[in-house]
Amino acid sequence: MKNKSIIYVLLFFSNLMMATVSLPNFFSNGMVLQRNSEVKIWGWANPKEELIIKTSWDNKEYKTTGTNQAHWEISIPTPKEGGPYTITIKGYNEVVFSDILIGEVWLCSGQSNMEMSANWGIENGEEEIKNANYPLIRFFAVEKAASSSLQNNLIGSWQTCTPETMKHNSAVAYFFGKRLQEDLKNVPIGLVVSAWGGTPAEVWIPRIVLEADKELFEEANKRPSSEYGPVKPGNTFNTMINPLVGYKIAGVIWYQGESNVGSNRYDSIFSTLIQSWRTLWGYDFPFYYVQIAPYFMGEEHFSGAILRNAQRKTLKVKGTAMVVSSDIATIDDIHPKNKKSVGMRLANLALVNLYKTNQDLVNSPLFNKIEIKKDKVYVYFDYAEGLHFKDKKEVSFEIAGADNKYHPAKATIKNDIVIVQSNKVKEPVKVRFAWSNTSQTTLVNKSNLPASLFESE
Repeated sequence: MKNKSIIYVLLFFSNLMMATVSLPNFFSNGMVLQRNSEVKIWGWANPKEELIIKTSWDNKEYKTTGTNQAHWEISIPTPKEGGPYTITIKGYNEVVFSDILIGEVWLCSGQSNMEMSANWGIENGEEEIKNANYPLIRFFAVEKAASSSLQNNLIGSWQTCTPETMKHNSAVAYFFGKRLQEDLKNVPIGLVVSAWGGTPAEVWIPRIVLEADKELFEEANKRPSSEYGPVKPGNTFNTMINPLVGYKIAGVIWYQGESNVGSNRYDSIFSTLIQSWRTLWGYDFPFYYVQIAPYFMGEEHFSGAILRNAQRKTLKVKGTAMVVSSDIATIDDIHPKNKKSVGMRLANLALVNLYKTNQDLVNSPLFNKIEIKKDKVYVYFDYAEGLHFKDKKEVSFEIAGADNKYHPAKATIKNDIVIVQSNKVKEPVKVRFAWSNTSQTTLVNKSNLPASLFESE
């Protein structure tokens, strides 16, 4: 970690000492810029140095000047999808970037399930690798680093999707990008992958933001050190997200949660992360995430369920959507191998909600409300069209009375409403569904997407 910090210090000071025009590493040959937008480009130069930026897609020149802090930035309009293009930046020296594509850019972040590559081991991995020739899909993999101070550059490079590059990059990101391109046709896709296995959400949140919530900050600082990655608040945000702030993105996909199992405030932590990133970027981009899969968490039967429920409750944040993965995992593997379904489900959310290329039912059934009628509880779900039990029977519903003691309940479906009752609870007040660490249920909608667990309040 010390060596990484030294590298970042050298990266920063080399920009100043060279007294030449330079840019962060993600501005480089092969990059993807967001289409139909105003994209910000920035870097370093001498104070008062005049810069001329020329873009080949419109053959226009744009001018800016270095500040007293040796910094410069400019916003440039981008056209519809296309490329390859070039950008020339001329000051006392000249920088030329080539093979630039204009398309859709997504930030892909989280922990090991986002990191996990085809080479690591996924379903049908060899066949997927062999067929991964997509010159209009580009990866930018951010190298892992952590620091207690904010950084302005990072290590990484743009790579065109080939079998050789795909097998070492995020499988979820790849399948997400591939599915987007199927519907968006010839639109280039840029996938900026910034993920680190074993990291809690707090390390991806600006420290100053966490400090504003005393309870969250105290909880974050109680984490013991980990062999898997950093645990201090903000330390991966500083190095792996902050340098990217301002790089125009269409949205974020996120796959994380296992390292926060045991927290009773994950919905607050996660909501804070989403809102802090949006604030820094200056707009409310879509944020689509994966609910962690059922997994045996040890003797505690509900810690994983509580975390998954917190993820469900985070859907109250505007512009979010969640993939439920309970049907495509095994309870004995914290790294489910079916990354294709996860990536495709994330992409389907974007295609319906953002790009509006179709009107398919792409959300899992999500708890809405209950109505109590004598000894029966009527459970209403959103996205419940065609609601049914795949195995004709469902044993994951429980109901409780005023004593808060849950009992298994019989469940039937009528008009996409689940009706539950138990002869042990004459006056029910609460319902919960799939409330265990390992529950894999059979309740699905017409798209065969599984319902999320829940506990009524």
